[in-house]
Amino acid sequence: MFPIAIGFKFSNLNLMTMKKPQLLLLIGILTFLLTSVCTAQKVELSQLKPLKYRHIGPLGNRVISVAGIPGDPLTYYVGAASGGIWKTVDGGVNWKAIFDDKPVHSIGALAVAPFDPQIVWAGTGESFIRSNGA
Repeated sequence: MFPIAIGFKFSNLNLMTMKKPQLLLLIGILTFLLTSVCTAQKVELSQLKPLKYRHIGPLGNRVISVAGIPGDPLTYYVGAASGGIWKTVDGGVNWKAIFDDKPVHSIGALAVAPFDPQIVWAGTGESFIRSNGA
């Protein structure tokens, strides 16, 4: 992106044996490159005022695990601490329970099979045990 010539090979780069001026120069160049390429956009407060908070998960559950389908930004699965797996195909606007008929008390982990997005693996059990004692 930027035509910069650096006088050493990266394959021979050893930060432990570099002298302080060389290391500072390298850090300076990397900082310049990263800050010139990765600048954040500015958002005005007036743009955020129309936004409203809303609940986007299944009601009545504490979500423990989330899995999505790569390449599909609208389909997600969530596993609930109180049991059940929920699915959305519209980015979280609507949720459907897809695991209620199973005798499982909690879902601790979810993963979508990389070879078939219709297969969802579920690990049962509470991953964040909370104690009510002091």
